[in-house]
Amino acid sequence: MAGRITPELRDQLLARTDIVEVVSQRLGLRKAGALFKACCPFHSEKTPSFVVTPARQTYHCFGCGAHGNAIDFLIEFDRLSFPEAVEELAQRAGMPLPEATGAPRGPDPQPLYDLLEQAAGLYRQALREHPGRDAGLAYLKRRGLSAEVVRRFGLGLAPPGWCFLLDALGKSAEQRERLVTAGLLSERDGRRYDRFRNRLIFPIRDRRGRVVGFGGRVLDDGEPKYLNSPETPVFVKGRELYGLYQSQQAQHYPPRLLLVEGYMDVIALAQFGIDYAVAALGTAATPEHIKRLLRAAPELVFCFDGDKAGREAAWKALKTALPLATGRQPIRFVFLPEGEDPDTLVRKEGRDAFEARLADARLLSAFLFDQVESRHDTGTPEGRAGLADEVQGLLQTMAAGSYREQLAVELARRGGGTAGARLASSYRHPSQHRRASVPTLNRIEKAIALLLDRPARAVQVAERPADWLDHEEKGVNFLAKVVEIATAYPGITTATLVERWRGSKGEGALRRLADPSGIAAIPEEGRERELIGILDRLSSEVVAKRREADNIRRWRERRPPSDETSR
Repeated sequence: MAGRITPELRDQLLARTDIVEVVSQRLGLRKAGALFKACCPFHSEKTPSFVVTPARQTYHCFGCGAHGNAIDFLIEFDRLSFPEAVEELAQRAGMPLPEATGAPRGPDPQPLYDLLEQAAGLYRQALREHPGRDAGLAYLKRRGLSAEVVRRFGLGLAPPGWCFLLDALGKSAEQRERLVTAGLLSERDGRRYDRFRNRLIFPIRDRRGRVVGFGGRVLDDGEPKYLNSPETPVFVKGRELYGLYQSQQAQHYPPRLLLVEGYMDVIALAQFGIDYAVAALGTAATPEHIKRLLRAAPELVFCFDGDKAGREAAWKALKTALPLATGRQPIRFVFLPEGEDPDTLVRKEGRDAFEARLADARLLSAFLFDQVESRHDTGTPEGRAGLADEVQGLLQTMAAGSYREQLAVELARRGGGTAGARLASSYRHPSQHRRASVPTLNRIEKAIALLLDRPARAVQVAERPADWLDHEEKGVNFLAKVVEIATAYPGITTATLVERWRGSKGEGALRRLADPSGIAAIPEEGRERELIGILDRLSSEVVAKRREADNIRRWRERRPPSDETSR
């Protein structure tokens, strides 16, 4: 977890980030003069009103009013928390983030990463050189894996016996404790021994390529058939995905990600050129898994067996994915023929035929209604009521937005009747409730908006008389702070300037004033003159008030004493 994210760090981060690149990876932007346009992802529209302005490093929708900088876009579009959005941009920019401070810190995890990498190296070496390697090599040959794909995924061998890793890496009491913490040793009755024995080893890497755990496939008749590392300080099963690192190494932004069941499925598909398969680690897909997959590719496909158990697992995955679904990224479900898995099927029919199945996979919406309708007779009032109740319950788990609205419309079409129609009319994204209208600004607000439009105008402000700073009109101190920051940081963008107020009392007001529609009626060439005019008028009023106060003071000083005073 990153430490305190200071304003200075956010300044540096946004200075290294091009919002056009961030948005264009998620939307189809079209250049329009100095701007870029697209249909807004936050509300339904047919004519593009979503604008990205490179000079300001901001986005704005003239339809629903959504606006912000690159951090805001990731928060809204990718549904990240603020720290997650900062971390995402920092990784893109190659910027290190400070370590968390002020909270109790656990042991440094780096020794665990080092130990796990050492173990992975020993397992790889054992597959090449250990006297007991024949069973592992025979298994790889039987499964038809090439030497290249074995190297790419770093497959190894845990030889038969109890002490392969213990003898190699457990030279000291501290190292033996660390082997236990890393999940490489098991304990029973006070005795420690290797967790993985006589197994083909699959190293599990996180998105930074570090080994965090292992999976092991037994090479004899032992149980369990597959064994994973336990959860450790560096390995959480509900967060990691097997093959995601290798997929992103092959293609930084693959056309889709395919979630399959097992390690061998991932590896076999990669051998046939399908480099975008990943697997959960012995668990059903979690919300964190799905978030990661949706961030990493424009489309997600779940792959299941076509039998009853496969469809039940798919339904569970749908319910997990539904709260994260927006309709902007297709989520699909593909069901394989009975008795087949991705490994056997791709070998039988080849890459092109397998990918054709993925292209024809059922969209989430279609699968949802297929499954619900199979449980209700929509030819009867009772069946239609049951259909409406079940779908309503599912839609309630979704975030508000146009996709939820469209599912409600589909419910009405399929027999949900008035219930579906009510849902369709009530499900609106919050941005649609704040449908943009031209705001009415007072003169202080207008001055701030003109500065946010182009922070470089603060230079001209600094060269003018500053008597306006003493004006008592509401908002002058806020305006002064904006001028101060914009002057102190020449070249600061609108996005970075607004970012300075994140989490502070004035954030909402500043974001509202950054809406370009507030000053849209002022011609571009007249905006600097308008800003200077406002400040000059404020200064003139202050000077006039001072002059009046001086006149009153002098008059009182010249006035003869009253009779009452003279007595």
